[in-house]
Amino acid sequence: MSSTSTSVAEAPGAGRRESPGPGASHVGLSSWAVARLDAFISEPLRQSAAEELNRCRMLVGINLILLLVCVLFLFYVVGMPSRWPLALITAVCATGFVGSLGVLRGASSSRGPAVLLCTILAAGLLASAVRTQDVNVALHPVCMLIPLASVYLLGAKASLPFVLSVSLCVGLVLPLYHASPAGEFLRCVFTAIVMMGAWAMSWLLLASRDQTSAALERALRTLRESERKLTSLLENTEDIVCSLDAEGRLIAANAALKEAFLEIIGSHVQAGQPLFPEGAPESLKRRWDECARQVLAGRRVRFEASPSKLKRPRVLDISVNPVCDPDGRVVGMTVFGRDITDRKQAEERLGEMHRSLLDVSRQAGMAEMATGVLHNVGNALNSVNVSVNLLAERLQQSRVQGLRKATSLLAEHAADLTTFLAGDARGKTLPSYLQALSGQLTTERDELLEEVHTLQKSVEHIKSVVSMQQAHARFSGMVERLEVTPLLDDALRLHSESFERLGIQVRREYTEVPLVRLDRHKLLQILLNLLSNACHALLESGRPDKLLTIRVERTVTQRLRITVADNGVGIAPEDAPRLFTQGFTTKKDGHGFGLHISALAAAEMDAFLSCTSEGRGQGATFTIDLPVAGEESRA
Repeated sequence: MSSTSTSVAEAPGAGRRESPGPGASHVGLSSWAVARLDAFISEPLRQSAAEELNRCRMLVGINLILLLVCVLFLFYVVGMPSRWPLALITAVCATGFVGSLGVLRGASSSRGPAVLLCTILAAGLLASAVRTQDVNVALHPVCMLIPLASVYLLGAKASLPFVLSVSLCVGLVLPLYHASPAGEFLRCVFTAIVMMGAWAMSWLLLASRDQTSAALERALRTLRESERKLTSLLENTEDIVCSLDAEGRLIAANAALKEAFLEIIGSHVQAGQPLFPEGAPESLKRRWDECARQVLAGRRVRFEASPSKLKRPRVLDISVNPVCDPDGRVVGMTVFGRDITDRKQAEERLGEMHRSLLDVSRQAGMAEMATGVLHNVGNALNSVNVSVNLLAERLQQSRVQGLRKATSLLAEHAADLTTFLAGDARGKTLPSYLQALSGQLTTERDELLEEVHTLQKSVEHIKSVVSMQQAHARFSGMVERLEVTPLLDDALRLHSESFERLGIQVRREYTEVPLVRLDRHKLLQILLNLLSNACHALLESGRPDKLLTIRVERTVTQRLRITVADNGVGIAPEDAPRLFTQGFTTKKDGHGFGLHISALAAAEMDAFLSCTSEGRGQGATFTIDLPVAGEESRA
């Protein structure tokens, strides 16, 4: 980890004392041997890269082993007849190995001591073979150390001159110098070939190792970069992030978690310690223990928390996830906590807006209904006004005045009524006048009765419309079991005057359907809006055969469907997706509110409002799918 505030705990169990395992003594011995080798290496080389340091350790080891071989060989040479030349060569080689160690002790690079070692080793081998007059000395296994050691210590290119020169001397020069027989000559040649093969294999091994090391270095660089980015991300995020082992001990935590825990618990979280140590609130510990049990069982737990001890009141969305090994066992947990206070406040504001919108929608529905009521009452009042005017006009023109004159005339001649009727000219015409007047008064009475009947019908219509509005307003906001067909008839009745005036034919296709359980006011509001839109669409189309079809049926999904279809102007394909969006309208004087509110009202009733249209001029079909109240039908 980079030097940020992210804490990394030791691996589980790191703080516990455990009995040494079988490999403990081997590890201790290796550490002791490495420490002894490092004593021969200069301080700059000890601080060098791992590859260079390992090369120096190998150089020290080879020098010490060869120095030991030289000492042992000196004891062996003492008993030989011609011992002094070999002893001198051995002593010179031993001095060279000691010199190589001395140079390494003060060098800043392993190149010089390595060249010295390879030179002394090759020269000593060849000098011994020349001095002993025995070519078999050159076939000693120590000659294989030259290609192996030189390739590792100097590299493939730098070691090639050593290996090639020694191979030529062993395979060609020494056999010719000693005039060796064919068998020995061939052995020397094969030895030279094997030495070159050893150099080639060592070169391939080093090349593969270098490629592997380069790939490993790239992977480590990528890993370190990813670790740096991840650490930076965790430290810079305001979300709470931490990881725990299977026993609930903290492995790593970012600054946000440390700050939150400092506010809640009053102490800093410690790596390797339980997430909720001793002294933490018992309610938090109990809740965490229950959560940890579920997570260790392999389940993801998510909940919301609002700790009261936080300096700033916040709502946290906590997610605890299991961490599994390749075998599927839960080996740890990760905890993520996000501050959702702003989202919660936005949801509350959205809820308030939604409630306000619903209130507005109810008011809009009431206004729609009131508009229908006023429209129908207005039409009925027009009829009442016409009837009243006709009655007044007929009464002003009534023939009753003639009857009064006739009766006055009879009253004047009551004493000589017979003489008056038989001898007076006016008396002779009076019976025929009364007969004609009675006929006219009878006709006048019939006409007045007809107008009174018309007036009575208009008043009854006003009464029924007002009563219907009062009945629906009384059930506003109340969920009940009801039949939809009477409600449809009421909605159609509110628009009946407009339909008749505009020449719109209404076709009802009702089938036997179950009861529904919903708010009748909301459904009536939706129906009134759909009928109003259909009326506008049919009026705008200008076609003579205006047809509005109302269909009620039960769907295969056991829901009740109301269909309102018209053959009006239709809906363009590009407008269909936005049809129920707030503010969208195709009317010149529209506000884009009706269908949006209708869709919201339908959703509140667990209903679904949709629309289909073949395009412009092809009409439109709106459908409302409603949940049924049960299996009981209207019958």
